[in-house]
Amino acid sequence: MGATTLSKSKYVAGLQCTRRLWLACHAPELASQPPPAMQAQFDMGAEIGRRARERFANGTLVSEEAWEHGRAVERTRQLMADDSVGAIFEAAFEHAGIRVRVDVLERGSGGGWNLCEVKSGTGVKPVYLHDVAVQRFVVAGAGVPIHSVEIMHIDSAYVRGERGIDWARFFARANVTAETAPLAESIPAQAVALQVMLSQAAAPAIEPSRHCFAPYACEFWGHCTAAKPPDWIFSLPRISAKQLASLGALAIERIIDIPDDFPLRSVQARARSAWRTGALHVEPALGANLSLMGPPTDYLDFETAFPAIPLYPGTRPYEQVPFQWSLHRLAASGRMVHREFLADGRGDPRPEFAQSLIDALREPNGPILVWSSFEDQIVAALAQTLPSHADDLRAVQGRLADLLPVARDHVYHPGFGGRFSIKAVAPTLAPGLRYDDLDGVADGGGAADVLMRLATGAIDSPDEVLRHRRALLVYCKRDTLAMVEVHRALRMCVTGQAGGSR
Repeated sequence: MGATTLSKSKYVAGLQCTRRLWLACHAPELASQPPPAMQAQFDMGAEIGRRARERFANGTLVSEEAWEHGRAVERTRQLMADDSVGAIFEAAFEHAGIRVRVDVLERGSGGGWNLCEVKSGTGVKPVYLHDVAVQRFVVAGAGVPIHSVEIMHIDSAYVRGERGIDWARFFARANVTAETAPLAESIPAQAVALQVMLSQAAAPAIEPSRHCFAPYACEFWGHCTAAKPPDWIFSLPRISAKQLASLGALAIERIIDIPDDFPLRSVQARARSAWRTGALHVEPALGANLSLMGPPTDYLDFETAFPAIPLYPGTRPYEQVPFQWSLHRLAASGRMVHREFLADGRGDPRPEFAQSLIDALREPNGPILVWSSFEDQIVAALAQTLPSHADDLRAVQGRLADLLPVARDHVYHPGFGGRFSIKAVAPTLAPGLRYDDLDGVADGGGAADVLMRLATGAIDSPDEVLRHRRALLVYCKRDTLAMVEVHRALRMCVTGQAGGSR
């Protein structure tokens, strides 16, 4: 194989895992398809990049595409020679077999330049430093004197005002010149090593593990784990790096083969027991923990959007803004009713969301079951934001009861696959409950994406608005119905109407 030119993203991927880089260069067709919501993240990142450029005077964009790198390099050279250009956006450089496009190359004094990378995060992450260090190495190697290196990111403390976004305050700039210097020095040797690796005929034999998710989730996870057994030790709940290393040293790959004297947490021991019997494992204390959860019972689920660019006055970047709730109410008689709310998003949804929720729960019907502490956090935030509703919201908050830890601490089935999300637990304990038939919105990320696009007007056709709103309502309703079915299945375990080991 001939030498492969590295890009900034490929170099960073190689730092995470050389196997990932090899597959990305030589077998990209093996990658899993990104979730639909990923496109929304790309679009938001592009918008943040455009807004960041507005903060630089007399800037010019190098508009050539990635496959026109030679032309982009020449265009960058021309702009650098033009003293009237104060900043160059997407400046292109190549050095030592690495190509980069710099978000902002700002003209400094005395013929020097300031390198600025724009990120949609709210701080300086370690991976950002490696990202910028590559650019620093290449740009300096191309003969450009660099005065400073910066990361321009979103200021997490920024609060949107009544008159819209104040872009000058929205962004923060962090000088990382000192932090990137030692990283840049190690790049030549690292780049050579990656080039040598890429010249090999086969991908490096690297076992999939925790590194596959840090700093980014690897798109080849499905490919690299396809041959693993269903009870692969990586799916053991809450498995630690130390446990993985110890089991690896013992050449143990399957949960059923973990020795009885191997130290495990209680949830892990339940998982091993369930895999060995192939049945549901139930702890004797389950009944006591369910005793205060009704019926009568309410089952509640929220959906939120968390845009990087806040949509409403008084909100911060990435703040969870609730738009939707679903409520199933189970009476002691067994009668079930369902209520729901979905804001139109044209204005701040929080006041109407809170009032409608308070009205729906004004007559206590027992505990309000949720799955995880998410709803508790949202209600607490609403009580702080909306003082006029605070007492009623705190009353709602006082009735919330989390069903997740009850399930996690008392039952396990091989079908959970090491996960305790409602989407893993419900179809296993209640086989008639499904998520794979949902069209349009099938998970929380997809719901957040659709909510944000509806709120911003990105979806504006009346028919499409109606279709997406229906998909949101069906999805959120499915989540509360899933809690109903899980609660019912757990109660049946206690009364002996369900099988499984005790």
